[in-house]
Amino acid sequence: MNEPVFERSESVAVALAPGVGIGLASSDRRWSLPTIDAAATFRRIHERSAPRWVWWDRATAELLAEARVPIDRCWDVATVHRFMHGGWRTPLGELWARHHGLSLEDLPTMGQLDLLRATDDEGNPDDPVRPDGHLRPEWLDGGFTTSPERLADWAALALQVSIEQDQRLGDLPDPERARSSARSESAADLLCAELSVHGLPVDEPGATALITDLAGPPTHSTADADAVRAERDEPVLAALRPRSEVNLRNPAEVKSMLRRQGFDLPDTRAWRLEQLRESSPLIDALLTWRKAERIATTYGHEWLASHVDGGRLRGEWASSDGAAGRMTASAGLHNLPSMMRPIVRAETGHRLVRADLGQIEPRVLAAVSGDRALIDATVQDDLYRPVAARLGVDRELAKVAVLGAMYGATTGASAGALAGLQRSYPVAMAFLEEAAEAGRRAEDVMTAGGRRVRMWHDPSTEGDLDRAISVAASRGRYARNAVVQGSAAEFFKVWAITVRRRGRPLGAEVVLCLHDELLVHVPAEHADDAATMVAAAVDEAAHYWSPTPGVRFVADVSVVERWSEAKG
Repeated sequence: MNEPVFERSESVAVALAPGVGIGLASSDRRWSLPTIDAAATFRRIHERSAPRWVWWDRATAELLAEARVPIDRCWDVATVHRFMHGGWRTPLGELWARHHGLSLEDLPTMGQLDLLRATDDEGNPDDPVRPDGHLRPEWLDGGFTTSPERLADWAALALQVSIEQDQRLGDLPDPERARSSARSESAADLLCAELSVHGLPVDEPGATALITDLAGPPTHSTADADAVRAERDEPVLAALRPRSEVNLRNPAEVKSMLRRQGFDLPDTRAWRLEQLRESSPLIDALLTWRKAERIATTYGHEWLASHVDGGRLRGEWASSDGAAGRMTASAGLHNLPSMMRPIVRAETGHRLVRADLGQIEPRVLAAVSGDRALIDATVQDDLYRPVAARLGVDRELAKVAVLGAMYGATTGASAGALAGLQRSYPVAMAFLEEAAEAGRRAEDVMTAGGRRVRMWHDPSTEGDLDRAISVAASRGRYARNAVVQGSAAEFFKVWAITVRRRGRPLGAEVVLCLHDELLVHVPAEHADDAATMVAAAVDEAAHYWSPTPGVRFVADVSVVERWSEAKG
């Protein structure tokens, strides 16, 4: 069969199975293409005509990421489902049931009897949908990959759901913005598939040396491990007067140890001990030990062996954390200690472009609330200075007050400035309070792009007024922050996928998305052009994403060889 050609304006669903073929479906036709190399065949089709590709979930995105097919426009059915309904990853059988209003209690399961028996009331096994409306578990378990014809049927089903999702997005208060968000969230999930498959470049020999220096050499037996731990503990124990044996991995014993040494502390949190570091060699040794212990237990030699291969650190990336929609990653990628950043190094002949959005959440608050006074403050590189001048307080107090307002803090040093925020930025504060009140009532809230952020009910509050008040207050704080943090996550993802698209002609590759920070790996000869592109992409993302014009977003951009060389 000749390979089809599509119009760019079309939406075309695809299902692939290596060694079997490709299934394609448009609004009026479907194609079954048998081929051993499904990815290569799909690449040819995509290069001739790049419609908006539709697929079921991450499985297809990862196949395309492995083949490095340069797709920009897509619709991921599972990603859009999570965007519309909130929550974490949803199995396709459950997604289909929720989408069609079917009972989750009746979800069919895959078992031995299902494999051996087919009864009349189960209908045609070549139909992916059972007579009761549920998807067949054997299709969900990979049965759709057994033939090109089944792949085409599976693609057609994905296209059907995507069309219905698009129609339902039309019922939201701002349907075009919601549809735009669904598309950008899908592209962000494809980026996450690429991050998972391609990984973050690291200096493996340097990482081994750094871990050895901080936490000790690799161990090959229990005795070796015990000896290395004892060597790591020794500087702390040697600082005790008199010396005694203490289990430093037991917080209660550490607290008792400190009390015996004259430090009667309510807890042993790092920030509290940092205040005493200069006063005692013991405290200094304990804090140094904690850093080494964290490296040994979380980022040690086993971590390196498990997650680094071929000079790349790989973890599983998700485009939504199931709450407000922030990107997350496993393998410690989102919590890599600053002392480990030197191991993140560009490959030979390449550089890293590092970019960090500045003061993103208050700028997002200005955009989503439309508060003109706060929008005016975003013109400055340092938003907190004009806010401080307006409130008549110093900059640090203004910063704490603004962040406190978004996180629901009503006590402490910023409490007095909150009244000033109410007077000076009434629209922004009213926006936050409206979200908080919805949270207190256990009503779901929405981000600027239309993502549903679910609230929760706590059965233990029934008959307990004090607990009910406490839980309601907690929901209010969560909702207040979610409408800002979730909207900031949407802006960040629009920026990231813009950089991904604009960087392709330069050979640039997004290799890390960390909260509000991007790392882009690029050939050295294009590094300066890539840095310019990344900075310009902030304005482009703001143009497409911001609900209110005139809000200025800023980013600190630098070209480095190692991540640790970047400021901040």
